[in-house]
Order: sequence, then C-alpha cells, then structure tokens
Amino acid sequence: MMAEIGFLGLGAMGAAMAARLVEAGHTVHVWNRSPSPVDDLVRRGAVRAPSASAALAHGISFSMLADDQACETVFDDVALAAVSGVHVNMASISPAAADRLSERFAAAGAGYVSAPVLGRPNVAAAGRLNILAAGDVVAVATAQEFFDVLGMRTWSFGERPRAANVAKVAVNYNLVHVIQALGESFALVESQGIDVAQFQELLTHSLFGGDAYRVYGAEIASQSYTPPGFAMALGAKDLGLAAAVAAEDGLLLPTLPALQRVFQTALADEEISGADWGAAAEVTRRRKIGRGDEQ
Repeated sequence: MMAEIGFLGLGAMGAAMAARLVEAGHTVHVWNRSPSPVDDLVRRGAVRAPSASAALAHGISFSMLADDQACETVFDDVALAAVSGVHVNMASISPAAADRLSERFAAAGAGYVSAPVLGRPNVAAAGRLNILAAGDVVAVATAQEFFDVLGMRTWSFGERPRAANVAKVAVNYNLVHVIQALGESFALVESQGIDVAQFQELLTHSLFGGDAYRVYGAEIASQSYTPPGFAMALGAKDLGLAAAVAAEDGLLLPTLPALQRVFQTALADEEISGADWGAAAEVTRRRKIGRGDEQ
C-alpha cells in the first residue's frame, strides 16, 4: 500500500533511505537544512517539503539527522505543532535525547519510535540495513512496512525508545574496538615485515570472518579511507555517547579512555581527520601516540 511519508535529514544515509522509499512507490516529502540533497531527491521522484513542519504533517515521518543538537533544533515547538501520526527517528542520538524527544512528541499527540540503523550508505541504498527499533507497539507496527523496504531485519528492543539508542551505542563501541584491534595487530605484523594483506586474509578466513573484520580489515589493510562511509568526528561522538551511557549507572569501561585518546589524535591530524573512521587505525600504525601517552 502506497503512503504519504515525510523524511527529514538527507545526508548520505538519509538520502539513500529516502530514495529507497521513493523507489518503492511511496510519495516522500523530503526536507533538509541545505537544498542540494532535496533537489537531487526531487529529480528522482520525491516531493519538496517547504519546511520541517510540512514534512512532519503526514501520517508517518522519518528523520536521519546528524546528532542530538540537530534533532532538538529541528524538532522545535513550531515543527511539532504540525506533527501527525508517528515519527521514526533513525539517527544515532543519545538515549537521554531520545527520552526528551519521545516526551515532546507525546505532548504533541504523536507516536515516537527510535530506530537507529546498522549499515553504510551503500547498504542503505540496497535496502539491507539492520534496524534497531523501540517504542510503542502500535507505533512500531505502523512503521514496520517501511522498515521492510529499508532493511533486511528489524530488531525489537521493547517499548522504551531509548533502548534502541543504547543498543546502537553499544554496537558502535564494539566497532571502535574492531578498528583499534586491527590497527594494533596490523602494526605488530608490519613491524616484523609480514604482508598486511596476507594477514588480513588470514583473519577473515579463519577466526574473524564477520562483516566488521572483513570490511574494516580490507579498508585498513589497503588504507582506503576516502570517501568516508562514516566520518571520524561521528566516531568520536559515538565514544562520547558510550561514556554518557556508562556514566548513568557508574559503569567503568576500562578501554574507553585509550580509545578516546586515539580518536582525539586522529581528529587533530589533518591527513586523516576528514577520512573514514577506520583511519583511526593509522594512529597506532604510524605511532602517533607515544609510550608516555599509553601509560
């Protein structure tokens, strides 16, 4: 059944997701703070929404905005006065922001679903995302037919929207460890003259055959970090989100300070700061952090 949908936030991920919905035959009203992504989607069959309010004024709307600040700025009182039905926030935001936003949408009389995703823009374009969903049962059910267009599986995390955001933070925390583990192990073999590509093949054809090691292993072995599929700054943001979640319950994450130093060093390096977050592996490979920093 074809539907009228609003979609807000057309970065690389959002644009790929909105395009999938257009290709599925839905009428997608798109809005973005900068116009060029909107122009591209309109050429592909979407409808231009003149404002965030207009995009929210449909029975169901989706958003893929950059972070907490972007979400809370866009979803102001003016925009929420027009909201209708169910809103699905697919961004990687903090659980605390999800709490605030779900309350604001509820006060506006709308359902709110947190549904962050796993996958890069090419995965989104192919409709192969993993979608982590949490919220009111009826609201999630309303969104499910669209999740089926966007992803290959929807993972349910219950009725508290923040739970999906916690799960996404934890997944990305694992990915940061994968990137760092690859950087460290590659540095070990490189220091002894072993071919990194051969070692990466060993990893992915023996004990570490999953997508994370396969995709990031190939990227790091070949040092192919541009164009970025996920920006370095977003990786640093996700480490901050992990720290905030841990702080809620006084949880100690022993490796977190070391990982934060790696990303701080990467962001200070002009050569890799604008690259894919996999380039954080270069901090160790290039010995950017000295022995004194590691203590």
